[in-house]
Amino acid sequence: MKILFIGDIYGRSGREALEAHLPRLKTKYQPDFLIINGENAAHGRGITSKICGQLYDLGADCITTGNHVFSQKETLFFIGDDPKLLRPLNYPEQTPGNGYGVFTTSAGKKVLVANLMGRIYMDVLDNPFRVADTLLDRYKLGKDVDAIFIDFHAEATSEKCAFGHYMDGRVSAVIGTHTHIPTADTVILDGGTAYQTDAGMTGDYNSVIGADKDVPVQRFVRGYAANHMSPAGDTGSVCGTLIETNDATGLAKAISPIRIGGRLPSTEND
Repeated sequence: MKILFIGDIYGRSGREALEAHLPRLKTKYQPDFLIINGENAAHGRGITSKICGQLYDLGADCITTGNHVFSQKETLFFIGDDPKLLRPLNYPEQTPGNGYGVFTTSAGKKVLVANLMGRIYMDVLDNPFRVADTLLDRYKLGKDVDAIFIDFHAEATSEKCAFGHYMDGRVSAVIGTHTHIPTADTVILDGGTAYQTDAGMTGDYNSVIGADKDVPVQRFVRGYAANHMSPAGDTGSVCGTLIETNDATGLAKAISPIRIGGRLPSTEND
């Protein structure tokens, strides 16, 4: 099974880049399942019902998020009615929405997607390691589901790495999001789990992690800024990861970074 994951959509430039380049990626790789992290899709913070609809129209089978999932207040009111839109599973139980879902591909394969958030330099939620344990007590890879994909939304690379090793052999893939810079460590861990510390954002890289450069640079230089940050608006890059799993075990047999469009060197040379 091929799973295509698209990293954090950041603002209009990210949405436009995805619309421009996703058809080519789908034609080339023929993914069986498409996951998109959309937590910054609405002007750099959160997601709306309209944008969810646009991502579904592009072919998204599931949308993951992160710490900005509720930055657009309307999300509180529709996320509970959209089983394909996930918020971090380690939010308190009474939080609206779902932290994981089990989805069936057109070929009849079952894919479990879970969204978890780290705790280092982030909002303090339940322990993601223990929350994942509880989920995996219920769903076994290769028995209950054919693939398990975890979007681990976290700041600290050490926490991401530790989580990947902790999940190794129990899930198909752990792919990090949140820091918006694609890392050069796409690898299959010893136990067969595909891993990358961060898939990178889908947005304008002539920026400071997606934001127009002026305001964040002023903050670092002066210690303050007179204006709020806004998304950079030039041509965006699409960043993501392609994972191929073993149909018999659900573990990974290949992982490749995806970069196309914008300023970053492309992985799509044909």
